Amino acid sequence: MLKTIEFFEKKGKQKILKDDHDKVWYADFLEFVKKEKAFAILMTPSGYGASDSRWDSNRIMAFNEILGFYGLCYWYTWQVSMLGVGPIWISKNETIKKKTAKLLEDGEIFAFGLSEKEHGADLIGSDMMLIPNGDGTYKASGDKFYIGNGNKAAIVSTFGKMSDTGEFVFFGVNSQHEKYELKPNIVTSQNYVAEFELHDYPITEDDIISKGRAAWDTSLATIAFCKFNLGWGSVGICTHAFYEALNHASHRRLFNQYVTDFTHIKQIFMDCFTRLTAMKLFSMRATDYMRTASATDKRYLLFNPMEKMKVTTQGEEVVIGLWDVIAAKGVNKDAYFELAIRDIQMLPRLEGTVHVNMILIMKFMQNYFFKSDDSLPAIPRVYDTKDDTYLFNQGATTKGFDKIVFHDYKKAYDLYQLPNIEVFKKQIEKFKEFLEKAAPSKEQSADLGYMLTVGEIFTLVAYGQLILESASLEKTNDDLVDQIFDFLIRDFSKFATQLYSKPSSTPVQQEICLRMLQKPVPNEERFHRIYKDQLLTLADTYEMNA
Repeated sequence: MLKTIEFFEKKGKQKILKDDHDKVWYADFLEFVKKEKAFAILMTPSGYGASDSRWDSNRIMAFNEILGFYGLCYWYTWQVSMLGVGPIWISKNETIKKKTAKLLEDGEIFAFGLSEKEHGADLIGSDMMLIPNGDGTYKASGDKFYIGNGNKAAIVSTFGKMSDTGEFVFFGVNSQHEKYELKPNIVTSQNYVAEFELHDYPITEDDIISKGRAAWDTSLATIAFCKFNLGWGSVGICTHAFYEALNHASHRRLFNQYVTDFTHIKQIFMDCFTRLTAMKLFSMRATDYMRTASATDKRYLLFNPMEKMKVTTQGEEVVIGLWDVIAAKGVNKDAYFELAIRDIQMLPRLEGTVHVNMILIMKFMQNYFFKSDDSLPAIPRVYDTKDDTYLFNQGATTKGFDKIVFHDYKKAYDLYQLPNIEVFKKQIEKFKEFLEKAAPSKEQSADLGYMLTVGEIFTLVAYGQLILESASLEKTNDDLVDQIFDFLIRDFSKFATQLYSKPSSTPVQQEICLRMLQKPVPNEERFHRIYKDQLLTLADTYEMNA
């Protein structure tokens, strides 16, 4: 981690920005990765690589945050490499696993050949075919689209179908092979997001990653743990943007006062600061649930899509708020902020849209509220230096949601007796009343626009739960915890208003929605303590090397 930070600080902000503007392939970063064996150490499970190699989500998430902090393009080549190796580590094919470990050691990168131009991520519609030759070998033909690292990947884990049986299959191809046709970059970026076509590409059994139901499950299991990276990437982007905005505003005088002294700027900074703090607290706690997941404890399947959906959309709110402070400076070509504005908008829209992940989140709503199971273990903060091997043994991640249960969320809310948390608890009870007395009708349930708003409210409850669990473990200052729930109350009221305003909402639903509307408990002393003692003290504590 420290060597990675040193690499970027030595490179300097202006060179990072120039490479971005000139759309330079990040060969220098990949050379660093090769020299330090960074990807090999972090993405090789124990037993396949060097003694310090393991699949440790704490280290992986720290690396996500660092790469997001310096530039999303560097994070992206790491992210799509992880997607590429995911199906391989899940596989039973030891030959390709050992090959992958050696390629990682050599500093190679990887890719995930899933989506297609005509079908997007609709796996069932895949046109990529693996054709048996009749002698135990195969040839692959078809096209893949929007494949990061597709220009240089040593192995592209490619999803398709068997031409004779129609069953799903994953197989590995090399981007440098003569039967692999690389087409022009799809995006205007330092990244190479490829379209490629295979022309009777030769495949042997050693190249087959998985077949049948296993191939289907492998694709979704890989996405399940890799999409978690997006939230941590957002944390990195927001953190750098926050420092840059605060440094600028704290030195800028307008109308005979510093920008940081304007009342509305204080509120914007406070909301950005508390939203970012909440993003970090939730993400740390969600990592604990992922690291302790097992066949009998799959609570992570709720918190993973929340990391992807909720943390990334909160990241957008943070950067947009900071942009209102930094204003025109934010689009200057010498500011990191210019990258942040563009890149923070990508993360909610990669690895499944916010809408796709919200649909998944809503599958857990009934069990979360009405079928709690207190026999589930209380999860500690997980610092173990071990492999998170369950992630490679998740099984069918699209089945059995109705059997996944959660411990009583109220225990987390009862950890604190703070004014805003008490208000938020009242909002939760009104939402539960909504679900019990005025649940969405069959027609409303089929209306995705209606249900997405219901899902937003549910997400706030689970988001708050993990924030409180994390804050308790981290001994977060009570002032800051209460201030976090100031914005959560306002967000709850915002979504309740949207639900009230839906064309199909009934009088009973509207009445309960009105009772969800609450106002945070005002406390100017608390606000100013945080602003003066925690927020403003961060000014000038970090500035990237030029």
